[in-house]
Amino acid sequence: MPGPRTILVCEAQVPFVRGGAEYHVRELVRQLVSHGYDAELVSVPFKWYPKAEILTHAAAWRLLDLGESNGRPIDLVIATKFPTYFARHPQKVAWLIHQYRAAYELAGTRFSDFDHVDEDVALRHDLVALDTAMLGECVRRFANSRNTADRAARFNGVDVQPLYHPPRLAPRLHRGEAGRYILSVGRLEAVKRVDLAIRALAHVPGDLSLVIAGTGTNRAALDALVAELDLGARVRFLGEVDDDTLVELYAGALGVVYPPYDEDYGYVTLEAFLAAKPVLTTADSGGPNEFVVDGENGRVTAPDPEALGEVMAWLDADHARAAALGESGYDRARTVTWTGVIETLIGA
Repeated sequence: MPGPRTILVCEAQVPFVRGGAEYHVRELVRQLVSHGYDAELVSVPFKWYPKAEILTHAAAWRLLDLGESNGRPIDLVIATKFPTYFARHPQKVAWLIHQYRAAYELAGTRFSDFDHVDEDVALRHDLVALDTAMLGECVRRFANSRNTADRAARFNGVDVQPLYHPPRLAPRLHRGEAGRYILSVGRLEAVKRVDLAIRALAHVPGDLSLVIAGTGTNRAALDALVAELDLGARVRFLGEVDDDTLVELYAGALGVVYPPYDEDYGYVTLEAFLAAKPVLTTADSGGPNEFVVDGENGRVTAPDPEALGEVMAWLDADHARAAALGESGYDRARTVTWTGVIETLIGA
């Protein structure tokens, strides 16, 4: 029996926001087409505030029957992050980027607006129950990391298989001579903990600098922190950079610092490795720890500025050791391929 030929990839898109999830779905479509499938992206705007909007947007996806388009049958639907897996299709596959994390493990923390009050608890209960039912409809379930898969098992009781994919910039990343800076890449949001990297730099003697590529709502607070710590001469905010610039930033870094809180996957880890750079992360960072092995291809510390600063200084004191860690990371990252991902998703 022939496999699927027409495939829709589903995306919940926050307008004007581009991050790992947005790049993920677009690259998936591109890779499906390059592997011979007729694939397109289906995007629906997503708004999470006020909280009542969350269920409204989930209902919008549930109203979508993606069984055919213009009289042409759709063979397969690939859902990604919440609430795309609410769409209706008899051959629905979930490749879970993440659920609505503010209602899951982040609830009650500084990274979520869900608190332990009756209204929030009731909404959280409904979201978890609906996720469980909708994911249960899927004929196959995957996640972008072990961390995401474990969360679905813990909260929803569904079996999900980790399925890793290469980062978007994989074909372009390359080695380069290490400079006198540690690189931070990603959105400037509280959960990414760029503030932790800045505070760590305050514990690093000398003139090692921190270069930060990315934009986000936390920029003003980070500017204030840099001023408070008197690090203005050692911290550079580049804002959003183009791909050419980012590739060269990776190539010229001494190492990459990436200490988010309980990240699902994080392109940054594999991007750094493919540029043969060691990654500095923390024990509670989630996804990065599925790749970073302390002392082998990077360093893993407590989520503490002094501990993180200590390994930054350690890298700066031994550039040969830093290069060796980066090469080990490269060997790990190059085993992750798109061909394996596509074959697994479509059940080939």
